[in-house]
Amino acid sequence: MFLNWLAKHLAAYLTKQVTQHSVATSTYEAMQKALRPGDVLLVEGDTRISVAIKYLTQSTWSHAVLYLGPDAGLGTSEDGEPHTLIEADLEVGIRPLPLSFYRNSHTRICRPVGLNDDNIRMLTDYALSRLGNQYDLKNVFDLARYLIQTPPVPSRHRHKLLSLGSGDPTRTICSTFIAEGFQRLRYPILPTIDTIPSDDPNCQHCIREHYRIRQTSLFTPRDFDASPYFRIIKPTLESNFDFRAINWADL
Repeated sequence: MFLNWLAKHLAAYLTKQVTQHSVATSTYEAMQKALRPGDVLLVEGDTRISVAIKYLTQSTWSHAVLYLGPDAGLGTSEDGEPHTLIEADLEVGIRPLPLSFYRNSHTRICRPVGLNDDNIRMLTDYALSRLGNQYDLKNVFDLARYLIQTPPVPSRHRHKLLSLGSGDPTRTICSTFIAEGFQRLRYPILPTIDTIPSDDPNCQHCIREHYRIRQTSLFTPRDFDASPYFRIIKPTLESNFDFRAINWADL
């Protein structure tokens, strides 16, 4: 009981804003038009925990959100706006949100390629089944520890420090929650790739690649950006961008 009480108070502390929002790189309207169900929306957060995640992962992105669209059955907000996003929030757990929640945030759209309607339905059903699950509060303690001092770990290994969660399947962090959904589709994010002999008798030196699924707790928001299997979508370019139409100020 004491640990749960402490974790909740620590979560409240870590979710306090400590920086100003970075400048959004597209208009809200352009982002709204560009998003499709199945997209992963990366967010540069402005809270204490965001600072920790960005430092540990050496990345701009501290949070990942799944876009499922207005027809996903996520409900509506108090003002009637449809919930189109689902995320793992530190204090609330897995919850639905309207897109306008991230209206003023610096974001990036990462799009899986080739998903069909059945894949989107499976991803949606998975996400809906997880609503109400709690954030992995043990992960909160792990992150808080690295707010206090610089971990004596090479930068290339720091992301592994985020894999120290509880192991409870009803608890998760944002990127773990989304990664599990895609792995249920057998969609790659950053799989482990082994090279093994091809067994081709006519080619002794030929090799073939063997893919292995990574443990979902090892995923961080930056992995969707780094993945070669997710397309980066820039809303401004999707809206018939014409550089000639820019109204430059004279120097």
